[in-house]
Amino acid sequence: MCLFQKGYIDVMVTLTFCGGARSVTGANYLVETANSKILVDCGLAQGSRYAEVQNYKNFSYDPKTIDAVVITHAHIDHTGRLPKLVRDGFRGKIFMTRPTQDLASIMLEDAQGLIGEEARRDRHEPLYLKEDKENTIKLMEGVDYGDEMEVNKDIKFRLRDAGHILGSAIVEMWVEGKKIVFSGDLGNPPVPLLKPTEYIDDAEYVVVESTYGDRLHEAVDERRNMLEDAIEDTVARGGVLMIPAFALERTQELLYELNSLVENHRIPEVPIFIDSPLAIDATEIYKKYPEYYNKNAVYLIESGDQLFKFPRLKLCYTTEESKAINDVPAPKIIIAGSGMSSGGRILHHERRYLSDPNSLFLIIGYQSAGSLGRAVFDKAREVKIMGESVRVNCEIRAIGGYSAHADQAKLYHWVSHIKDGGKLKKVFAVQGEDAASLAFVRLLRDNLGVDADAPLLGDKVEL
Repeated sequence: MCLFQKGYIDVMVTLTFCGGARSVTGANYLVETANSKILVDCGLAQGSRYAEVQNYKNFSYDPKTIDAVVITHAHIDHTGRLPKLVRDGFRGKIFMTRPTQDLASIMLEDAQGLIGEEARRDRHEPLYLKEDKENTIKLMEGVDYGDEMEVNKDIKFRLRDAGHILGSAIVEMWVEGKKIVFSGDLGNPPVPLLKPTEYIDDAEYVVVESTYGDRLHEAVDERRNMLEDAIEDTVARGGVLMIPAFALERTQELLYELNSLVENHRIPEVPIFIDSPLAIDATEIYKKYPEYYNKNAVYLIESGDQLFKFPRLKLCYTTEESKAINDVPAPKIIIAGSGMSSGGRILHHERRYLSDPNSLFLIIGYQSAGSLGRAVFDKAREVKIMGESVRVNCEIRAIGGYSAHADQAKLYHWVSHIKDGGKLKKVFAVQGEDAASLAFVRLLRDNLGVDADAPLLGDKVEL
């Protein structure tokens, strides 16, 4: 890696990895010219806590000097530090797609509540306040896929469909004549709702996620069969199927899949609870944007199928509705946030049912190192939930195919398409743990013959 040398003045464009380097969460990248500074993403670092201690540290740049921020998608590990950025002096525009604008607003509202709870419990100041969140939302500007946006005379960008969650985007950026592409999080097509990830024809520099840079997912048909099996096995034992699910995309995809299984009589009749106000609010936003759906989902809607409503489904918005789930006898299915069990209502259900040998804990999304979900996935026999030690006696299963992230093969194919454009100079693998990022770097070097690296936090490179 060509590290920026102090005192070297003939640098037109630099890229600094301020977050998301050798880590899945906390995406934050700074692009600088002599006259401009622009950020791509500004997310929370997450693991054992909803907001890890490092989120409270000062930014490695002065927020007052940042001209604009481009957001790839609404997940909190890409947006969660925006209110702190604003609190610390940022006053520029925050660009994102229109669905992301809607989703990010409710995500930041939810995050502010969870961060406040964590701060009260741990007796420290919250990362940001309600007014910081509201001021952040005022700076957001929605743009459409394909629109060319000019930040200033140095920098312009265009958003393309990443196929990860509703409104997720790849950023094509032109800086002083150089083209940089930021993948954001790439999707795992084919998926039930969204259009497939767009391919980029050329770029000189690529910053690509590598969450699953060292593994492959199950096929689409296999993942649905695995979900069906998990439901049938849990029902047969008279247990509770717990699914920690991210409020964006994973919950909506599960609803789509469950709707299909129910409509086609492939699973027994059983109560299904969505115990997440955020997921319910997000689902309402999904209903606003059918033009972002793939052809199959649009066909079902036009045929009169209600994708997010079917018999025995109960949406639990209030605390009272959530508590009432306990009164419903097993078997039952509970889908709740957060997706890594780092907070939210899923914790109450895990505390109640992880010790039940008849129940099943089903992991369908990435579990960050240090998170409760990761501990359960790694077969911990006992975990601590809200200060209470809980034995893990239930069955643990995982379905990688429901991940909203591309696996190694899809990531490789996406980068290889850019290389075919003939201009590629360097690839930076980010948003992955060490093993995943480094494995993907080796694959790119060995099989594509491209210059690739997995940068460390704080690395600054000259482009």
